[in-house]
Amino acid sequence: MNGVNTREPEGGMRDALERPMSPWETMRAVLWSFFGVRRRDGYERDVQRLNPVYVIVAGVLAAALFVLALVGAVQWVVRSGVAL
Repeated sequence: MNGVNTREPEGGMRDALERPMSPWETMRAVLWSFFGVRRRDGYERDVQRLNPVYVIVAGVLAAALFVLALVGAVQWVVRSGVAL
C-alpha cells in the first residue's frame, strides 16, 4: 500500500451519524450556543449525542434566520422614521 491509513477510527463519522439526538433537540442545542450560556454537564451530554450533520444544518438555518431578523429590524426602523 502507499502508507495511507484508510481505516476509520473508533467512534468515527459513521458512529457520529447514528447518534440519537433528534433535529429539534439539535436545534435547541445550537440556539443555546448562539445565546452563549450553557451548563457544563448539559454541554458534555449534548456533545456525546449530537449528530454532526444536524448541527451543521441547524447552525446554518439559525444564522440565516438571525441575519433575516436583523435586516427586518433595520428596515422597520428606517421606514418608521425613527432613524432620522
